[in-house]
Amino acid sequence: MGSTALVNGEGHPAKTIDTPLLIVGAGPAGASLACFLSHPPYSMTGLLISNAPTTSQTPRAHITNPACFECLRDIGLEERAVGLATAGDNMIHTRWCHDMTGEEYARIYSWGNDPQRHGEYESHTPCRHVDLPQTEFEPIMIQRATAEGWDVRFRTRFLDFKRQDDGLIVSRLADDLTGSEYLVRSKYLFGADGGRSQVIRQLEIPLIKKPGQGLALNVLVQVDLSDYVDARKGNLHWVFQPEDDYDDFAWSGLIRMVKPWHEWMFILFPKPEVEYKEPTMAQWEAKCRKIVGNDKLPLKILDVSKWLINETVAERYSDPTNTIHCLGDAVHRHPPFNGLGSNTCVQDAYNLAWKIKYVENGLASHSLLSTFSPERQPVGLGVVTRANQGLRDHTPVWDAMGLTLPTPKERMAVMEELKSATKAGRARRKLLNDAIDGTSHEFHGIGVEMNHRYVSDGVVVDDEKDAPPQWPEDPVLYHRASTYPGSRLPHAWLNKRMPQKNHVSTHDLAGHGVFCLLTGIGGQGWKAAAQTASKELGIDIRAYSIGWGQDWEDVYRDWSRKMEVDEDGCVLVRPDRFVCWRAMAAGDEERRLGVALKKVLGR
Repeated sequence: MGSTALVNGEGHPAKTIDTPLLIVGAGPAGASLACFLSHPPYSMTGLLISNAPTTSQTPRAHITNPACFECLRDIGLEERAVGLATAGDNMIHTRWCHDMTGEEYARIYSWGNDPQRHGEYESHTPCRHVDLPQTEFEPIMIQRATAEGWDVRFRTRFLDFKRQDDGLIVSRLADDLTGSEYLVRSKYLFGADGGRSQVIRQLEIPLIKKPGQGLALNVLVQVDLSDYVDARKGNLHWVFQPEDDYDDFAWSGLIRMVKPWHEWMFILFPKPEVEYKEPTMAQWEAKCRKIVGNDKLPLKILDVSKWLINETVAERYSDPTNTIHCLGDAVHRHPPFNGLGSNTCVQDAYNLAWKIKYVENGLASHSLLSTFSPERQPVGLGVVTRANQGLRDHTPVWDAMGLTLPTPKERMAVMEELKSATKAGRARRKLLNDAIDGTSHEFHGIGVEMNHRYVSDGVVVDDEKDAPPQWPEDPVLYHRASTYPGSRLPHAWLNKRMPQKNHVSTHDLAGHGVFCLLTGIGGQGWKAAAQTASKELGIDIRAYSIGWGQDWEDVYRDWSRKMEVDEDGCVLVRPDRFVCWRAMAAGDEERRLGVALKKVLGR
């Protein structure tokens, strides 16, 4: 990095730092982008800033899904993250209950733990759901980014930016520790600065907004419930006490495990029709003790914070020059239902990082960067829609249990009806059971996590004779694996003819910052074509044949069922493990592969 004299926002000479990359925001989006950019090959580093004093001090995001871990697996961070997480069997249920130590109303299997769905998760991904609070996740990423050369600065605010005549971006930053301002001149600016993104505001990118669903309150609580969870394990617990008059600041509560089984986030929802008034600490404590249901247990409130239930997505993620890109909560803002927030942030970064590296290393045209927004914005829109629908999916449960009725007398009448051996009781119980089943779209939404199909110039469909395969009838609950260009590479376990101790996923062959070509028996021409294209274009292409007696054995025959091309055809996979082109059969391999790669790279 170098420096020169420019003028800051107050008209005074200011120190100017030169760096190729400036990332604003060190949360899941910004920190993971830094890690993906700095990881070999084609490593790039720059300046990563955050206006916070340190990494997140509140465990906001926590559900970490397989699609996110597939990205972390690519840079060797999956194992470390899993080691700091709470294992999936502690996430086995979501419950509806009277309190945390007392009566339970209902429960549902969650996060791939349903015995009827477990095999489906096993067949689609090498990774698993875990509970990894943001307080644990962010330090992993920041430590990696720092170790690989990023200059990370906290207590640093992004104020605004201007463009120079040469196209470089000059950003004005404020050091909150010293009170001074300085300038950063960069080629790229990344707005990963959260729901109040200044980068988005200055770019004047329109936001698609739907009416918000009100205020939510986070109360971080320390209380040891170890003696009460063996028979009721789970990381999400809805608490309702229908016999009481609901508090204005908390008519219901969603209790989330943070650290088993002594630290919890009590997410409280105020009455929507009542003006919110800040409770006293005594009121907070009294409410939390009622939720726990046992006054004898020591309880300590660690933190209280507020957030709005938004349904907002940016119309686009990039500026017209494709040198400023926004990602994460800056472009998609939604409640935590379905556990999609930080996972989508990481996947945004994974999509963008390889494109920046290829362009800056002269391996792709600058036009490749124009594919980021059309590929990721539809995903963001789907995530925002699904997360808000996930919240709305709980309303039928509350209605079936009578919890939305205005008075304790009415609510308790419904609770009694649920226990009754009457026609009305049977009807009410069926209504409740159906409503609980409806929440499975939140807890078993493997489809919404993985049914992404990119449509952009970074994907070549010229050789496709048929339309893309249709998604399942329920594309939220179920995943449709496909090698149709634009699809996520299907997962299949592979091994050697003389088996190794550990299987290898098709995902492990792909990624690693390079293109991957997968073929089968009779596909030697594709492997030769990959070598030729690699030399001609200056890019690394790893080519493998899969099948009987090949580089890798299709030990469970899963790849043969999922590859959708002939054995002598091929599947070309981008560095982000999305299929960008395929050939149904052999023939004219060198020309066809070369044409496809040049289109993807814009060359």
